[in-house]
Amino acid sequence: MKTISLSKFQIEKQYYHANLFEEICERLDWQDIGLNSITRSDISGVDEFHVRGAEVSNELVEEIYLKNCKVLDVGCGLGGPARMLADRFNCHVTGIDLCAEYIRTAKKLSELTGLTKSTKFIHGDALNLPFEDGSFDIVWTQHAQMNVADKTKFYSEIKRVLTDEGTIVFYDIFTRNGADIQYPVPWANNASLSFLQTISNMERLLNDLGFRKLQTSNQSDKAKQFLTGLFEKIKKNGPPKLGLNVLMGASTKEKLTNILKGLEEDKLELHSGIYRI
Repeated sequence: MKTISLSKFQIEKQYYHANLFEEICERLDWQDIGLNSITRSDISGVDEFHVRGAEVSNELVEEIYLKNCKVLDVGCGLGGPARMLADRFNCHVTGIDLCAEYIRTAKKLSELTGLTKSTKFIHGDALNLPFEDGSFDIVWTQHAQMNVADKTKFYSEIKRVLTDEGTIVFYDIFTRNGADIQYPVPWANNASLSFLQTISNMERLLNDLGFRKLQTSNQSDKAKQFLTGLFEKIKKNGPPKLGLNVLMGASTKEKLTNILKGLEEDKLELHSGIYRI
């Protein structure tokens, strides 16, 4: 019988939502969306668990060549980006996530959207990727490393599974000055599960591992605009029928408010980037 460390158990518990797929189906039914005709856009509000959601994913793909690539999504969540990459670029995408309920849901959502042949989802640990060296052309990761204390191991494993001249694409939350932030936030209900680093630390790590920077972009202003606009929409129309509130429940507003507060107080930053071996 496999054992799981206390920290891994706590992280999985942070994201756990019982019967998640069934709740998504129920909410689709509320909108009179039949399960036999589900499209990616029907579920895009819930299956991209990161600030700005599908919008930022669609921006990132414009900066890299993806056609027919083998892609690994580390911290894939419900698999929204994986399905987008598979559908738009004929990629074969493997997603891995520590949360078993997310993986179960990701598989079922791919079945609903007809993308089971081009997507695969695995319950596993980003610090011990169950793949051979050089298995992927691209590693894609969004809002995952904040729960990882051992950053060197995290990025070393990513490098190991990349092909020669392989590419890492990231979109993540960083601390700006190491100042304490207010909890809860989407990735941590308290500081014990949050391992924020600065963007400069990440760049130094990637450089030391032999990656070369192609580009980075500070996404903080866009994130603030997105969150401010989201709160205005919720105030006017109420919570969305199928949004990130499904994943975070009653704490959604508090968690997103704390991200916005961190951004406004220059304690948090969001950055995207592309690096190549």
